[in-house]
This record gives sequence, C-alpha cells and structure tokens, in this order.
Amino acid sequence: MATIGVIAPGAMGSAIAGRLHGSGARILTVLAGRSEATVARARESGMEGVDEPSLAEADLILSIVPPAEAMALAIRLSPMLASAGRKPVYIDCNALNVATKHGVAAVIGQAGAPFIDAAIIGAPPKLKDKGPRFYVSGNDLAASVALREMGLDVRPVEGGVGAASALKMSYAGINKGLTALAAVMVLAAGRAGAAEALHAELAESEPELLARFSRVLPDMVPKAYRWVAEMDEIASFLESDDGGRRMFEGAGRIYERLAAKGDGDEVGRLKAFVAAAERP
Repeated sequence: MATIGVIAPGAMGSAIAGRLHGSGARILTVLAGRSEATVARARESGMEGVDEPSLAEADLILSIVPPAEAMALAIRLSPMLASAGRKPVYIDCNALNVATKHGVAAVIGQAGAPFIDAAIIGAPPKLKDKGPRFYVSGNDLAASVALREMGLDVRPVEGGVGAASALKMSYAGINKGLTALAAVMVLAAGRAGAAEALHAELAESEPELLARFSRVLPDMVPKAYRWVAEMDEIASFLESDDGGRRMFEGAGRIYERLAAKGDGDEVGRLKAFVAAAERP
C-alpha cells in the first residue's frame, strides 16, 4: 500500500486525497492549526493527521497549497527530507511561475529528495468523474505512474522541471485572464449606462462568450481572493514581456478589489449582468 502525504487538506487537496485513498493509499496530512471544518473534510477524505516529521514515512509528498505558501512549505519540510533515510518524492502541484518552481526544486534538491513539477488543470475530482488533468514534468517521472494507477489523470509534459508550470501559467492566463477582462468591461459598461446594450450585442454577435461569462463570473466571485497570487505568478512568468506582465498585474488587482468588496456594488452589478443573460 502506497503512503502519500498531501499538504494541505483544502478543497483540491482533500478531493485528490479522497481519490487516492479510495484506490487503497494511506494518506498523511498535517492538521495542526486547521479549522474544525477543514479537519472534518480531511477525515472524510481518508486523511490521517500527523506531525510534519512523520511525513518522512510517505512514498510521495504532494504540495497543494496557495502559490504564496509553496516556497515556505518546501523550506519548512527540507530538514525533514534531508534527515530521512528513504527520501519521499516531492511533487509540487502549485500554480507557480517557472522561476519560482525552479527555486522550490532547488530547495528540495538540496535536501536530497527527488522532485517532480506538477500542474493541476480542472476542478477537484468528484466520485464518478475523471477529475482534473495532472500534468507532470521533470527528470524522472516514474513515481507519477503510481498516481495514475490510483485514479489520477496523469499526463507527462516534455521539457524538464518548469514545463508543467509553463503550461499551467499559459492556460490559467487565457482562462482566468479572460474572466478578468469580462468583469472589468462589464463593470465599465455599467458605469457608463451601457450594460444592457453590451448584453444585447453579446447575445447577438457573441452568444458563446455571453454564455461563458454568465457561467464563470458568479463562479469567480468566491474564488477571487485565491486568484490574486496566481495572477501575480503569471505576471512574473511574463517578466520579459512588459505589456503582458502589466496586463496580469492589473488582473491581480481586479481580483483583489472584487475579493475585498465581497457582496458590494461591483459584485452586485456583475450578478445583475449574469441574471440578464439567463433571461430568455
């Protein structure tokens, strides 16, 4: 039976843990300082709470944390990895730009542990669906075969460490960047009194875009706070492209503003635009 550490038991981490546990794996995580709701979710997913040194028992460690926490986690776990007689394979699954992912790989490499760059694209897995795509890259991907055998849709990417992260940055830039663009232009149209006219024109000339916006805009609002750091990572990924970097720095500030306002006026206007799109 494989033993896999999953850090942390958030929505994605616990869902992936549940898929792996359902395939017979023992799942370790760290629950110290977590909320009662998170602890309950972890236990429902078959996760076993341990202290960080006990993660050395794992065959694999999956890092699934907010982007801003990925490097700190690697640094915190590196002494444990360095002292482990049998090194777990460290798989960083976070939405990081290529330079940051190489930095995490260097920390893990100094501890002597194997490293795999991973990128998750798609929603957390549910009981009967295939689940998100789990792209992996690196020098030795043999350990990822075990994850495929336990129900994850693992897809190798050629190019070594950083290739999976580059895919994630590019895909998220298109997907979430388009959502940011839609939000800012819908709000601009509303401020100028043209929201109804914009809705009518999209319905006539771009019905597929309108349908997409009506789906993704309300879904974005409760997640906006999580997307801020991801937009900043994409901006760093585009460091050599000044215009592209500025574009995603702006997207980060848009999501930051919407997250801070909660159910404020701007969020209300986005919801009103979506409600209009849903009417016949």
